[in-house]
Amino acid sequence: MSVPLSSEAAPAPATPALPPARARKRRAGGSPWRCLRTPSMRRWSVANLVSNAGTWMQLTVQNLLVLQITGSAAATGLSLAVQAGPGLLLGVVGGAAVDRWNRKVTAMVSQVVLGLVAFSTAALIGLDLLSMPVLLLLAALTGIVNTIDGPATSLLGNDLVPKDDVPSAIALGSMVHSAGRLGGTALAAVAVGTLGTASAYVANGLSFLFVAAVIPSLRPAAHAVREAARSHRAPAEAPAAAAAAAPPRKRGSEDGARAGLTYFMSRPRLVALAGITGLSSLFGRNYQLTLVVLVIGPLHGGQTDFGTVSTVLAVGGIAGAVLAGRLRRPTVRLVGVLAACGGLLQVAAGLSPGLFVLILLVIPMAVVESLSDTAGATVLQTDPAPEMRGRVLGVWRSAGTVWGLAGPPLLGLLLEFAGARGTLVSGGLLIAGAIALGGLRHRRVTRGVGAPDHRVPAGAALTPAAALSHA
Repeated sequence: MSVPLSSEAAPAPATPALPPARARKRRAGGSPWRCLRTPSMRRWSVANLVSNAGTWMQLTVQNLLVLQITGSAAATGLSLAVQAGPGLLLGVVGGAAVDRWNRKVTAMVSQVVLGLVAFSTAALIGLDLLSMPVLLLLAALTGIVNTIDGPATSLLGNDLVPKDDVPSAIALGSMVHSAGRLGGTALAAVAVGTLGTASAYVANGLSFLFVAAVIPSLRPAAHAVREAARSHRAPAEAPAAAAAAAPPRKRGSEDGARAGLTYFMSRPRLVALAGITGLSSLFGRNYQLTLVVLVIGPLHGGQTDFGTVSTVLAVGGIAGAVLAGRLRRPTVRLVGVLAACGGLLQVAAGLSPGLFVLILLVIPMAVVESLSDTAGATVLQTDPAPEMRGRVLGVWRSAGTVWGLAGPPLLGLLLEFAGARGTLVSGGLLIAGAIALGGLRHRRVTRGVGAPDHRVPAGAALTPAAALSHA
């Protein structure tokens, strides 16, 4: 409200004055779609939608192609494992490369290479020259390029919006991914039925080229320009906290990868985030496995009933992504609280007396999972120093590949010995209990010392439980 310059009372305006631009901007700041105010993000979102649809077209057809070549269902899993393998072995190296190279150029080149791989596969299919060894080789090449393309495109998207809008951008990316998955899967069936298997690879190749064509028009936000300038002025092996106690290093991707791992392990918040996410991935989240056994088994449902549960999960995930877009600067503590709530909801789901109760519980389970994922991704991509973010994402990719591959077999064993209810209940209690213990330890440290010391010696490896007490 303005203060009149005169000592006399100012007359009341006949109509309320329009709010200032800053107030309007502040009200809009809570919108889950606020990242779309940036023109570059609008272009990037369209490109991502096209790319995701193409990727899911290819993934859908790839499994069918392997079955046609080998006649073996096990071979389909092998092709997916070969494509995921580089993320485990080379994720950190790829992240280090992203930190060293120009981000826009890196993303554009990686998209072009992925497009060439897709076109090459389509040509081999058309010439009837594609064999299983060649397909595995192409899958491995795709996985190698993805170790660079993944962190490059993730960080590039965050560079396009103000810092407070990063959660909105990540949540929008999650919704675009879901939409692309649904659209790509449907388009794959149409393409194969009308134009043949090779058409899906051609479409995916064109989607990569479309993204590469959009990238030069993208303009980074002011904070990204400043961070890039600081990164280029900083020593190659930044930050000092991770390098002070280490001997001088030579330049190279291998050394950069080692610096990234050291940096990650010296950041309690990142280690705590990895512990929370790892627990949730190993003992929860794989609802397509645990809930199908629960529905078909103890709840005496059928495939149609599980289809209903899966649909509700998808809808809840989209609703959670919309809510997550309202976040501004989430913390690891918020991620932990959400993950613990998800664990308790999982316990309740395991004890569901009937299908209707399960569906009622599945909605908040999906919402909480989506919120937790977006909050965690925001911390992961904004907490590290700008010159280390690619390496941090590389470490995360390697860790994520580990628990992504280990989770389903572990849950399968638990399902064999404890059943669907026992697996859901024990897994949920383990997730919530571990996070609660970490929170109690953090509170004890805070009360005992006054304020926890977040500084950790360079190279000091933290366990997830110890990290939770520092986060």
